[in-house]
Amino acid sequence: KGSFTGATNKREGRFELAHGGTIFLDEISELSLPLQSKLLRVLQEREFERVGGNRTVKVDVRVVAATNRKLEQSVEKNEFRQDLYFRLNVVPVHVPPLRERDGDVELLAEAFSQRYIRKHGMPVKGLTPEAMTALKGHDWPGNIRELENMIERAVIVSGTGKLRIDIPELNQSLLQSDE
Repeated sequence: KGSFTGATNKREGRFELAHGGTIFLDEISELSLPLQSKLLRVLQEREFERVGGNRTVKVDVRVVAATNRKLEQSVEKNEFRQDLYFRLNVVPVHVPPLRERDGDVELLAEAFSQRYIRKHGMPVKGLTPEAMTALKGHDWPGNIRELENMIERAVIVSGTGKLRIDIPELNQSLLQSDE
């Protein structure tokens, strides 16, 4: 409160809200170097000061961080702090990209199509085997987000009957309902 113009109430930040639990930091590799140093202090000291605050806030937070980049290379290029990398890399979990998980493509495509058919109230039928084969063959550079967005767009523009997705690399409509 009062730390800047228009600040009328005390607001808890993400680390305060996560106290006693877990905070997920997505795309950690995108943090600027100044923010990396501030994050490192919170992780090492388990405390921080609010903007405009005059007291230290202690937090007990488990941190889960994710990135699609190789942080080791970012460290070598001095784009990511080595000490923060070591602090975050306690229990590394490698999740292969979607293009290496054919079975997941099928499960996710089915789940996303059903979710968006319900959400948008569209009378569209399920995916054909040919459509699924084409989806599994795509490289998915955008990973799961690309697949989800593509399925939702297909449901929205399909209206009724056919569910279509155009992937330029495949140069064909992929998803069709059984009619």
